[in-house]
Amino acid sequence: MAMLRNDLELSMIPIPGSPPVRWRVADGLVSYDEAVATMESEVAAIAEGRSDELVWLVEHPPLYTAGTSADAADLIEPDRFPVFATGRGGEYTYHGPGQRVAYVMLDLKRRRQDVRAFVAALEEVIIKTLDSMNVRGERREDRVGVWVRRPEKPLLPDGTMAEDKVAALGIRLRKWVTFHGLSLNVEPNLDHFSGIVPCGISGYGVTSLVELGLPVTMDDVDLYLRNAFEDVFGPTA
Repeated sequence: MAMLRNDLELSMIPIPGSPPVRWRVADGLVSYDEAVATMESEVAAIAEGRSDELVWLVEHPPLYTAGTSADAADLIEPDRFPVFATGRGGEYTYHGPGQRVAYVMLDLKRRRQDVRAFVAALEEVIIKTLDSMNVRGERREDRVGVWVRRPEKPLLPDGTMAEDKVAALGIRLRKWVTFHGLSLNVEPNLDHFSGIVPCGISGYGVTSLVELGLPVTMDDVDLYLRNAFEDVFGPTA
C-alpha cells in the first residue's frame, strides 16, 4: 500500500491571480479522434497563454486505447472494438458508455512542475470522489489506478483479499501542460474489459460504482468529481 500523503503534499493549487479552470461537459458520445484533436488544440492554446486551463468530461463509444508502454500480447481481442494508439503513458485501456473520462489540461508552470505530484493529485481527486459516495478507494505502489477491496470475493492465490480497479489514469505533458487524464467506471459494460489486459495488470478484476451497489447517475458523479477537483486543484468555472 502506498504511504499516506498529507493534503499539503497533494495540493496543486495554482499561483495567486490564476483564472479558474474551465469545466466543460460534453453532450453525447465523443469520438476518440475528436477528443485527441480537441486536446491538441486546447493544450497548444494553454501553453501559449491564449486560453485558460480546462477539464473536459466526456463519454466515448466502445474502444481500446494503447499507451506508450502497451504490449501487443495484452490486446486479447483486436477485432472487438477500434484500437487507437495514443501518446499518453500506460498500456491498454477500455473506454465506453457509462464510463466518465476526464481530460485534464492544466499548466503545471502555474502550479507545481512535478509530474509525480500531479499524478498523486489526480489519484486524490478520484479517492475524494469515491469517499463522497462512501466508497474507499486506495492507491497501490505496484499497480496504477485506484482500487477497491472486495471482501465478498474469494481470496487471491497468494491469500490476500481480492481487489478491483474502479478508475484508471494516463497522462502526457507538453511544455508542462498536461493532457489525457483519468477514467472512472460509473456503469460501463464490464465485459468489454475482457478484450484486453487492462493496464497490463492480470490477476485482478475491474469494477464500477453500480456494480459496487451504488445507484448513481453520471450527473451525480460529475458533481462529486468537480467538488473533489476543486479541493485539490482550485476553483472551476
